[in-house]
Amino acid sequence: MKRRTFCTLAAIPMILGAHTAARAQQQFLPGRHFLDVSPRQPTKDARQVEVLEFFAYSCSHCNAFEPAIDAWQKKLPRDVLFRRIPVAFREELVIHQELYFAIEAMGLVEQLHPKVFHAMHGERQKLASAAEIAAFAAKHGTDGKRLVDTMASFGTTAKVKQATALARGYDIEGTPSLGIDGRWLTSGSMAGTNERSLLVAEHLVASAKKAR
Repeated sequence: MKRRTFCTLAAIPMILGAHTAARAQQQFLPGRHFLDVSPRQPTKDARQVEVLEFFAYSCSHCNAFEPAIDAWQKKLPRDVLFRRIPVAFREELVIHQELYFAIEAMGLVEQLHPKVFHAMHGERQKLASAAEIAAFAAKHGTDGKRLVDTMASFGTTAKVKQATALARGYDIEGTPSLGIDGRWLTSGSMAGTNERSLLVAEHLVASAKKAR
């Protein structure tokens, strides 16, 4: 997969309330602010509109974007399902896909997900081996052996394969990118900024609801 040139992320205010009027005044265009995904990709639950965040722990733009998108996804309505999909553009980064899915399986996303970003980008840790990840987990009050064992589990391997297939299906070229309901893809480079990609995502979520 090729990597798209990213936009830098400025300080981000929260979106849903503050930008309602601005969103109403904007027209988001296919081929410019978002792309149609063909063929349409599978979603986890047909009863919900799905939003996927394609991210990589090694990506500095994902690190900067994380606080904003995390706050944004917490305000989504109950009929919208938000999922994080880790992407590995190089074989040696698959370990970070495994790390995220292990954290998710252990119910530790709130506790550890932002701390992984901080460790890698704030403390310059690579978290490139089981030993480094176990030490990171222990530092933050988590059973490092259990985390590493979960990374190596059949369930995690299956999720990594599914995530890789989704990234290919959406034709992900860079992170962070947002996939909407298996139909559309947007990103900071398409929308203009990562902040604006959230506005595009809201527009596409509304379009997906109307199409049902």
